Amino acid sequence: MPKVLYERDGRIARITLNRPEVLNAIDDDLPCELAAAVERADTDENVHVIVLAGAGRAFCAGYDLMHYAQSDGANRYTQEMPWDPMKDYAFMMRNTEHFMSLFRSKRPVIAKVHGFAVAGGSDIALCSDIVVMAEDARIGYMPVRVWGCPTTAMWVYRLGPEKAKRMLFTGDKIDGREAEKLGLVLKAVPADRLDEEVDALAHRMASIPQNQLMMQKLMVNQALANMGLHTTQMIATVFDGITRHTREGCNFKRRAEEKGWKHAVDERDQGTFDWTRYEPIKGNR
Repeated sequence: MPKVLYERDGRIARITLNRPEVLNAIDDDLPCELAAAVERADTDENVHVIVLAGAGRAFCAGYDLMHYAQSDGANRYTQEMPWDPMKDYAFMMRNTEHFMSLFRSKRPVIAKVHGFAVAGGSDIALCSDIVVMAEDARIGYMPVRVWGCPTTAMWVYRLGPEKAKRMLFTGDKIDGREAEKLGLVLKAVPADRLDEEVDALAHRMASIPQNQLMMQKLMVNQALANMGLHTTQMIATVFDGITRHTREGCNFKRRAEEKGWKHAVDERDQGTFDWTRYEPIKGNR
């Protein structure tokens, strides 16, 4: 079963993340299949715009922690010590580059977000050109609390420094309404109108010649490149590996192995566990 679906609807390419049983969580294959789908749209002379969505109940719930955090021992995401940061960087930068295929695509990309676009799922959404969210959908990068740094760094380029810090110093999830208010996404609409709103925008864009769309996208993206986007992503991807191999990061992995990833994530997000001491925080037992 493909983990990313592709179909063309007239001038619109529809790319769908397709692991609905795990809220489209990211595994080793999904980033590669996503980039391949984007390349397919880029080489189709009939496609003017891409709509990116998630199958089932969510857009994308981030990396598959059942596999990467809960499973015993080392894997591609967490190494035994001594840790090789460049091996980690090579793996994670591949994923970052696959996500950034949306940003680099010759076609405008609209992300249609429902349910959740969190952790690595927010990376995917924010690499798109435009994000339209359901009002009740949630977006955030909770791993900043322990075990992660957003490798694409798109939070700062969309929000500016202060609002990006507000999100990345807390790991909070916000709904579509607040995401629109902050300027993180283009707009938030009632969930039952999400398909209608995205399709209307996609069809409006699709009426424009491909070369005009491509020039406008290249011009705007070059401005972000001039601001140091590539260098920032390099640093962010190295930092992401470091977060997973600090004392706190290793303790989070240990907790997920012992108690299950859902339990460890709940303690992380609620702030009830001291990852330095590996014990509950006093007063939160």
